[in-house]
Amino acid sequence: MRQLLMLIVTLSFFCVQSACSGVKRALVIGLSQYPAYRQAALGWKNIHGANDAAIISRTLRKQNFRLTVLTDGQATAQAIRRALGRLGKHTCKGDLVYIHFSGHGQPVEDTDGDEADGWDEAIVPYNAGQRYVANVYQGQNHIIDDELNAFVTVIRRKAGASGFVYVIIDACHAGDSSRGDEAEDTVFVRGTNVGFSRSGKAFVPRIDDRPVIRIPGSNNAAGVCYLEACRSYETNAEIRVGTQYFGPLSYYVNTVLSRHALNRNTAWTGVVRRLMNEDRRLVRQNMVVEESKR
Repeated sequence: MRQLLMLIVTLSFFCVQSACSGVKRALVIGLSQYPAYRQAALGWKNIHGANDAAIISRTLRKQNFRLTVLTDGQATAQAIRRALGRLGKHTCKGDLVYIHFSGHGQPVEDTDGDEADGWDEAIVPYNAGQRYVANVYQGQNHIIDDELNAFVTVIRRKAGASGFVYVIIDACHAGDSSRGDEAEDTVFVRGTNVGFSRSGKAFVPRIDDRPVIRIPGSNNAAGVCYLEACRSYETNAEIRVGTQYFGPLSYYVNTVLSRHALNRNTAWTGVVRRLMNEDRRLVRQNMVVEESKR
Protein backbone atom coordinates (compact mmCIF):
# COMPACT_ATOMS: atom_id res chain seq x y z
CA MET A 1 0.00 0.00 0.00
CA ARG A 2 2.81 2.39 0.89
CA GLN A 3 4.49 1.76 -2.47
CA LEU A 4 1.19 2.38 -4.24
CA LEU A 5 0.72 5.67 -2.42
CA MET A 6 4.26 6.75 -3.32
CA LEU A 7 3.60 5.87 -6.95
CA ILE A 8 0.37 7.93 -6.95
CA VAL A 9 2.16 10.91 -5.37
CA THR A 10 4.98 10.64 -7.92
CA LEU A 11 2.58 10.43 -10.85
CA SER A 12 0.59 13.38 -9.49
CA PHE A 13 3.79 15.43 -9.24
CA PHE A 14 4.72 14.74 -12.84
CA CYS A 15 1.16 15.50 -14.00
CA VAL A 16 1.26 18.86 -12.22
CA GLN A 17 4.67 19.61 -13.72
CA SER A 18 3.44 18.68 -17.18
CA ALA A 19 0.29 20.80 -16.83
CA CYS A 20 2.34 23.77 -15.65
CA SER A 21 5.34 23.65 -17.96
CA GLY A 22 5.15 25.47 -21.27
CA VAL A 23 1.96 27.39 -20.50
CA LYS A 24 1.19 30.68 -22.27
CA ARG A 25 0.26 33.37 -19.76
CA ALA A 26 -0.68 37.02 -20.26
CA LEU A 27 -1.50 40.10 -18.22
CA VAL A 28 -3.15 42.88 -20.25
CA ILE A 29 -3.76 46.32 -18.70
CA GLY A 30 -5.58 49.12 -20.50
CA LEU A 31 -6.74 52.48 -19.20
CA SER A 32 -9.14 54.86 -20.90
CA GLN A 33 -10.90 56.48 -17.96
CA TYR A 34 -8.88 58.14 -15.19
CA PRO A 35 -10.69 59.54 -12.14
CA ALA A 36 -11.10 63.27 -11.64
CA TYR A 37 -9.25 64.54 -8.57
CA ARG A 38 -10.72 67.32 -6.50
CA GLN A 39 -7.55 69.23 -7.37
CA ALA A 40 -7.65 69.35 -11.16
CA ALA A 41 -3.87 69.56 -11.51
CA LEU A 42 -3.58 66.03 -10.09
CA GLY A 43 -5.83 64.41 -12.69
CA TRP A 44 -5.09 62.76 -16.03
CA LYS A 45 -6.85 63.23 -19.35
CA ASN A 46 -8.90 60.29 -20.56
CA ILE A 47 -7.43 58.28 -23.44
CA HIS A 48 -8.27 54.94 -25.13
CA GLY A 49 -6.10 52.25 -23.55
CA ALA A 50 -9.09 49.98 -22.92
CA ASN A 51 -9.54 49.75 -26.71
CA ASP A 52 -6.01 48.33 -26.89
CA ALA A 53 -6.75 45.81 -24.16
CA ALA A 54 -9.86 44.62 -26.01
CA ILE A 55 -8.12 43.81 -29.30
CA ILE A 56 -4.95 42.39 -27.70
CA SER A 57 -6.84 40.12 -25.30
CA ARG A 58 -9.04 38.83 -28.12
CA THR A 59 -5.97 37.91 -30.18
CA LEU A 60 -4.19 36.25 -27.24
CA ARG A 61 -7.26 34.18 -26.37
CA LYS A 62 -7.22 32.81 -29.92
CA GLN A 63 -3.61 31.76 -29.24
CA ASN A 64 -4.68 29.93 -26.05
CA PHE A 65 -3.11 32.27 -23.51
CA ARG A 66 -4.29 32.11 -19.90
CA LEU A 67 -5.36 35.70 -19.60
CA THR A 68 -5.84 38.32 -16.90
CA VAL A 69 -7.27 41.65 -18.09
CA LEU A 70 -7.45 44.84 -16.00
CA THR A 71 -9.14 47.95 -17.41
CA ASP A 72 -9.96 51.38 -16.05
CA GLY A 73 -11.05 51.17 -12.39
CA GLN A 74 -9.79 47.59 -12.14
CA ALA A 75 -6.26 48.79 -12.97
CA THR A 76 -5.31 50.41 -9.67
CA ALA A 77 -1.71 50.28 -8.54
CA GLN A 78 -2.62 47.70 -5.92
CA ALA A 79 -4.44 45.49 -8.44
CA ILE A 80 -1.59 45.69 -10.96
CA ARG A 81 0.94 44.77 -8.28
CA ARG A 82 -1.19 41.83 -7.14
CA ALA A 83 -1.60 40.61 -10.73
CA LEU A 84 2.14 40.83 -11.41
CA GLY A 85 2.82 39.00 -8.15
CA ARG A 86 0.38 36.22 -9.04
CA LEU A 87 1.90 35.95 -12.50
CA GLY A 88 5.31 35.41 -10.91
CA LYS A 89 3.89 32.87 -8.46
CA HIS A 90 2.20 30.78 -11.15
CA THR A 91 4.85 30.94 -13.87
CA CYS A 92 6.69 27.65 -14.48
CA LYS A 93 9.71 26.49 -16.44
CA GLY A 94 9.25 26.91 -20.17
CA ASP A 95 6.31 29.31 -19.95
CA LEU A 96 5.74 32.06 -22.51
CA VAL A 97 4.66 35.23 -20.70
CA TYR A 98 3.21 38.40 -22.23
CA ILE A 99 2.66 41.62 -20.24
CA HIS A 100 0.93 44.61 -21.88
CA PHE A 101 0.30 48.10 -20.49
CA SER A 102 -1.66 50.79 -22.36
CA GLY A 103 -2.11 54.04 -20.50
CA HIS A 104 -0.30 57.16 -19.41
CA GLY A 105 3.41 57.21 -18.60
CA GLN A 106 5.48 59.73 -16.66
CA PRO A 107 9.09 60.34 -15.59
CA VAL A 108 9.54 60.20 -11.83
CA GLU A 109 12.42 61.79 -9.96
CA ASP A 110 14.94 59.08 -9.03
CA THR A 111 15.47 58.67 -5.30
CA ASP A 112 18.05 55.87 -5.14
CA GLY A 113 20.68 57.19 -7.55
CA ASP A 114 20.52 54.37 -10.10
CA GLU A 115 19.48 56.57 -13.04
CA ALA A 116 22.19 58.54 -14.86
CA ASP A 117 19.78 61.33 -15.78
CA GLY A 118 18.11 61.42 -12.37
CA TRP A 119 14.72 60.14 -13.61
CA ASP A 120 12.92 56.82 -13.44
CA GLU A 121 10.21 55.95 -15.94
CA ALA A 122 6.80 54.99 -14.60
CA ILE A 123 3.50 53.61 -15.78
CA VAL A 124 0.45 55.42 -14.44
CA PRO A 125 -2.28 53.25 -12.85
CA TYR A 126 -5.88 54.32 -12.38
CA ASN A 127 -5.31 55.84 -8.94
CA ALA A 128 -2.02 57.69 -9.56
CA GLY A 129 -1.95 61.49 -9.46
CA GLN A 130 -0.02 63.66 -11.88
CA ARG A 131 1.68 66.02 -9.42
CA TYR A 132 3.31 65.74 -6.00
CA VAL A 133 1.15 67.40 -3.36
CA ALA A 134 2.22 66.87 0.24
CA ASN A 135 -0.35 64.93 2.29
CA VAL A 136 -2.54 64.48 -0.81
CA TYR A 137 -0.57 62.44 -3.34
CA GLN A 138 3.09 61.55 -2.89
CA GLY A 139 3.74 59.09 -5.72
CA GLN A 140 2.85 55.84 -3.98
CA ASN A 141 0.66 54.66 -6.86
CA HIS A 142 3.14 55.22 -9.66
CA ILE A 143 4.84 51.98 -10.70
CA ILE A 144 8.40 52.90 -11.67
CA ASP A 145 10.67 50.89 -13.94
CA ASP A 146 12.70 49.54 -11.01
CA GLU A 147 9.59 48.00 -9.46
CA LEU A 148 8.31 46.64 -12.76
CA ASN A 149 11.74 45.14 -13.46
CA ALA A 150 11.69 43.39 -10.08
CA PHE A 151 8.40 41.68 -10.97
CA VAL A 152 9.69 40.77 -14.45
CA THR A 153 12.92 39.37 -12.98
CA VAL A 154 10.94 36.98 -10.76
CA ILE A 155 8.87 35.87 -13.77
CA ARG A 156 12.01 35.34 -15.88
CA ARG A 157 13.63 33.20 -13.19
CA LYS A 158 10.49 31.12 -12.78
CA ALA A 159 10.18 30.61 -16.56
CA GLY A 160 13.82 29.54 -16.79
CA ALA A 161 16.08 29.43 -19.81
CA SER A 162 13.45 27.56 -21.85
CA GLY A 163 10.83 30.28 -21.28
CA PHE A 164 10.43 33.79 -22.66
CA VAL A 165 8.88 37.09 -21.51
CA TYR A 166 7.49 39.97 -23.56
CA VAL A 167 6.70 43.36 -22.01
CA ILE A 168 4.82 45.89 -24.17
CA ILE A 169 4.50 49.48 -22.93
CA ASP A 170 2.18 51.68 -24.99
CA ALA A 171 2.69 54.85 -22.98
CA CYS A 172 5.05 57.79 -23.15
CA HIS A 173 7.00 60.21 -21.02
CA ALA A 174 6.80 63.22 -23.33
CA GLY A 175 4.51 66.21 -23.63
CA ASP A 176 1.59 67.52 -25.65
CA SER A 177 2.17 68.13 -29.35
CA SER A 178 0.11 67.82 -32.48
CA ARG A 179 0.61 65.96 -35.74
CA GLY A 180 0.76 68.45 -38.60
CA ASP A 181 -0.80 66.02 -41.08
CA GLU A 182 -3.88 65.25 -38.99
CA ALA A 183 -5.21 68.65 -37.98
CA GLU A 184 -8.82 67.51 -38.34
CA ASP A 185 -8.45 64.99 -35.53
CA THR A 186 -8.41 65.38 -31.81
CA VAL A 187 -4.93 64.28 -30.72
CA PHE A 188 -4.74 62.08 -27.63
CA VAL A 189 -1.28 61.97 -26.07
CA ARG A 190 -0.28 59.37 -23.51
CA GLY A 191 1.84 61.02 -20.88
CA THR A 192 3.22 64.38 -19.87
CA ASN A 193 6.48 66.30 -20.22
CA VAL A 194 6.22 67.35 -16.56
CA GLY A 195 8.13 64.97 -14.33
CA PHE A 196 6.77 63.79 -11.00
CA SER A 197 9.12 65.42 -8.51
CA ARG A 198 9.07 65.72 -4.74
CA SER A 199 11.72 68.45 -4.84
CA GLY A 200 10.33 70.56 -7.69
CA LYS A 201 13.06 69.42 -10.09
CA ALA A 202 12.38 70.10 -13.77
CA PHE A 203 12.39 67.10 -16.10
CA VAL A 204 15.14 67.24 -18.73
CA PRO A 205 15.15 64.03 -20.80
CA ARG A 206 18.31 62.18 -21.74
CA ILE A 207 18.64 61.81 -25.50
CA ASP A 208 19.12 58.14 -26.41
CA ASP A 209 18.31 57.42 -30.05
CA ARG A 210 19.18 53.70 -30.10
CA PRO A 211 16.35 51.73 -31.76
CA VAL A 212 17.49 48.49 -30.09
CA ILE A 213 18.98 48.30 -26.60
CA ARG A 214 20.67 45.12 -25.39
CA ILE A 215 20.07 44.16 -21.78
CA PRO A 216 21.80 41.45 -19.74
CA GLY A 217 20.82 37.85 -20.35
CA SER A 218 21.14 34.87 -18.01
CA ASN A 219 21.71 31.15 -18.39
CA ASN A 220 19.15 30.50 -15.64
CA ALA A 221 16.42 32.95 -16.62
CA ALA A 222 14.09 33.45 -19.55
CA GLY A 223 14.99 35.84 -22.31
CA VAL A 224 13.04 39.09 -22.34
CA CYS A 225 11.94 41.59 -24.96
CA TYR A 226 10.50 45.01 -24.12
CA LEU A 227 8.63 46.98 -26.78
CA GLU A 228 8.09 50.67 -26.08
CA ALA A 229 5.94 52.98 -28.18
CA CYS A 230 8.48 55.81 -28.37
CA ARG A 231 11.75 57.13 -27.03
CA SER A 232 11.63 58.72 -23.59
CA TYR A 233 11.82 62.24 -25.01
CA GLU A 234 9.14 61.72 -27.68
CA THR A 235 5.36 61.94 -27.74
CA ASN A 236 3.23 58.81 -28.09
CA ALA A 237 0.08 59.96 -29.88
CA GLU A 238 -2.88 57.68 -30.45
CA ILE A 239 -4.06 56.87 -33.96
CA ARG A 240 -7.61 56.77 -35.27
CA VAL A 241 -8.75 53.63 -37.10
CA GLY A 242 -12.29 54.02 -38.42
CA THR A 243 -14.18 55.59 -35.54
CA GLN A 244 -11.93 54.28 -32.74
CA TYR A 245 -8.62 55.37 -31.26
CA PHE A 246 -5.78 53.04 -30.32
CA GLY A 247 -2.25 53.26 -29.06
CA PRO A 248 -0.07 52.89 -32.18
CA LEU A 249 2.17 50.22 -30.71
CA SER A 250 -0.80 48.17 -29.51
CA TYR A 251 -2.57 48.47 -32.84
CA TYR A 252 0.41 47.28 -34.86
CA VAL A 253 1.41 44.59 -32.35
CA ASN A 254 -2.12 43.26 -32.66
CA THR A 255 -1.97 43.49 -36.47
CA VAL A 256 1.12 41.29 -36.52
CA LEU A 257 0.03 38.85 -33.79
CA SER A 258 -3.31 38.35 -35.54
CA ARG A 259 -1.28 36.60 -38.26
CA HIS A 260 1.69 35.29 -36.27
CA ALA A 261 1.73 32.83 -33.37
CA LEU A 262 3.72 34.36 -30.53
CA ASN A 263 6.83 32.42 -29.52
CA ARG A 264 10.43 32.97 -28.41
CA ASN A 265 11.48 34.24 -31.85
CA THR A 266 11.38 38.05 -31.70
CA ALA A 267 11.72 38.62 -35.44
CA TRP A 268 8.05 39.69 -35.57
CA THR A 269 8.92 42.87 -33.68
CA GLY A 270 10.77 44.07 -36.77
CA VAL A 271 7.51 43.88 -38.71
CA VAL A 272 5.85 46.04 -36.04
CA ARG A 273 8.65 48.59 -36.41
CA ARG A 274 8.26 48.64 -40.20
CA LEU A 275 4.49 49.16 -39.97
CA MET A 276 4.93 52.02 -37.49
CA ASN A 277 7.63 53.59 -39.67
CA GLU A 278 5.32 53.43 -42.69
CA ASP A 279 2.47 55.19 -40.85
CA ARG A 280 3.02 58.87 -41.65
CA ARG A 281 1.01 59.86 -38.56
CA LEU A 282 3.90 58.53 -36.45
CA VAL A 283 6.79 60.47 -37.99
CA ARG A 284 7.53 62.12 -34.65
CA GLN A 285 8.03 58.95 -32.66
CA ASN A 286 10.25 55.88 -32.84
CA MET A 287 9.55 52.46 -31.35
CA VAL A 288 12.24 51.13 -29.01
CA VAL A 289 13.12 47.47 -28.45
CA GLU A 290 15.04 46.35 -25.36
CA GLU A 291 16.11 42.74 -25.70
CA SER A 292 18.25 40.40 -23.61
CA LYS A 293 21.49 39.23 -25.13
CA ARG A 294 21.45 35.72 -26.50
